[in-house]
Formats: sequence, C-alpha cells, structure tokens
Amino acid sequence: MQVSEFNYNLPEELIAQTPLKKRDTSRLMVLDRSENTIEHKLFKDIIEYLKPGDVLVRNNTKVIPARIYGKKDTGANVEFLLLNRIDGDIWESIVRPGNKLHIGTKVIFGNGLLEAEVLDVMPGGTRKVKFSYQGIFNEILDKIGLMPLPPYIHEELKEKERYQTVYAKYEGSAAAPTAGLHFTEELLEEVAKKGIEIANVTLHVGIGTFRPVKVEKIEEHDMHSEHYYIKEEDAEKINKAKKEGRRVIAIGTTSCRVLESISDESGFVKEQEGDTKIFIYPGYKFKCIDGLITNFHLPESTLIMLVSAFAERDYIMRAYEEAVKNKYRFFSFGDAMFIK
Repeated sequence: MQVSEFNYNLPEELIAQTPLKKRDTSRLMVLDRSENTIEHKLFKDIIEYLKPGDVLVRNNTKVIPARIYGKKDTGANVEFLLLNRIDGDIWESIVRPGNKLHIGTKVIFGNGLLEAEVLDVMPGGTRKVKFSYQGIFNEILDKIGLMPLPPYIHEELKEKERYQTVYAKYEGSAAAPTAGLHFTEELLEEVAKKGIEIANVTLHVGIGTFRPVKVEKIEEHDMHSEHYYIKEEDAEKINKAKKEGRRVIAIGTTSCRVLESISDESGFVKEQEGDTKIFIYPGYKFKCIDGLITNFHLPESTLIMLVSAFAERDYIMRAYEEAVKNKYRFFSFGDAMFIK
C-alpha cells in the first residue's frame, strides 16, 4: 500500500493547541463497524456505548518532563530531550545543537542541580549521556524539566498535569497516551458502577511516535521500538473476558499495540515485559481487541494506518473528512473517536 493513501487535508486551525478546561467535554465520534455509521457525541457519553462486563485496557505510563535546557562550560545554550533510560543514569537523548555536542562534552542544568557528559554518538545522531546529581533524579527533572510536547503544539502548557492521564503511574514516557487524556476520575467511577472492568498495561511512549513515514510503500517502513510490561492480574482480567466472550476495548493505540504484540492467536495474553516494534496496517488480523478509543491522528502516520486496519480504510478516511467538515479538534489535545 502507498503511504499517500492515508493522507487527508487538515486546516492548521483544527490542530488543538491547548487542552479543554474539562477533559471529558471533548467531542466523541462513534463509529459502528457493523452498521458503517458515524455518530457525533461528547466524550462523557462514551458510558452509553460501554456494556457491563467490558474490559477497558488503559496505558498507565507517566510522561517525564524530559525537555531540559542547560549550558556548556563555554556558556553556550543547549537543549536535551531524554528519550529512554539505557542503564542507571545513562540515557539516550536528542541534543541541540548536535554538531556542538561531541563525546566528552559536559553540560550543566538548573544551575548545577544536574550535570551531564556525552559518552557516545548513537545511530540516528542521538547521544548516549551520563547524568550526575545529588538527590533523586525524577525530583530534579520535575524542578527543571518541561513536558516534551509534540512538534505541532506551539502554545505553552500552563499546567503540567494536563499532559498526563488521571491514572498515570509509572514514569518513562516522552509523550502522553493521548486517548486516555479524556477520562476524568468521575467518569472512571461511572465506568466501575456500570460493571465495566479496568485492566492496565504500561507502554513507555517514545518520541518515535511522531516520526514521519518517509518511504512510499508502507510495508518498507522501519517501526520504532517501545518498552512495555503487563502484570499477571491484568492479564487474567483480559483472558477471563476473552473466554467469556466479553469485549476487550483498548484505550489508545499504545494499549492496542501492547495487546496485539503479546496475544496468541486466540487473543490470550500473559504477564511479561519486553520491547515491541509491531507495525499494524490494513491487512492485519486483530487477535485481542474488540473496540478502540483513540484520538485523531496525523496524515500519513503509522497511527492512522493502525486505525485503518481496525476499521476499513475508506470508512476511516470518510470519518476524518466528516471530522474536518464538523471542525473537530485534532491530535494530542484534540477530540476522540470510539470504534466498536
């Protein structure tokens, strides 16, 4: 398939720059695959489409304030974007200006709260960096770091927690699992009261999620790798639902990617930890999930390809055209879609 088959026209003003005041007041487009219909709702109305016995699978990763600004010993300003922890205090990082940060270069952040030394140049131009500090690394990041917002968001984020889900728990992501941003504590209480179960997975979202597909044929794209784990109690909830014919609904493409990476042909999963490079595009046969809650994704991105695999490509592209016509808000701080 050609990458161009997943393109659509998006006016720039529809790219959401800031989150709405209340999470669950975003709009919700409901797609029913069996009826080929499109409905327009608010996100809080999703409770009407969920059934007792459904299992919602959410990604409980937490975004770290991974963008930090510092100075070289020459006084020159530099920027680091932490991508993933390699081992202990050694991280892979995007650095700017890259041509000035050679092996052995030392950088000071937060007036000495944090120091870094460049150990190596990694494939793709990222750097292997070792940090030294007094105290707790994540507490220092909270003081000096900024949320690593996607490149299409140009407004300043006034409240850090709005780029976290209300159930974020395990630190490690460079980007938020954005479908989960619509859930409030109150909505999750309604979910529980209705007899809908919650299972957790953890996938630390990498900045590669925003990487454009640069090949013409999607089959030739090299997918980025992301680290995940799932606990036994969560695997058991999912397996029990599968055995009893109940629906497993992924909150977001990240939860979907974990489940489809680890499930067997019957959709059963087990406790495990690992890395996934799964690339889901039309033609893929889903094994585990029965429904998907997701945001609206960038043209020609791997995520719109995943969504087009779950529903028909033409159906998804028609839904996106309707979203543009109805002035839905797009991308990370934008509106949502429920495909059932």
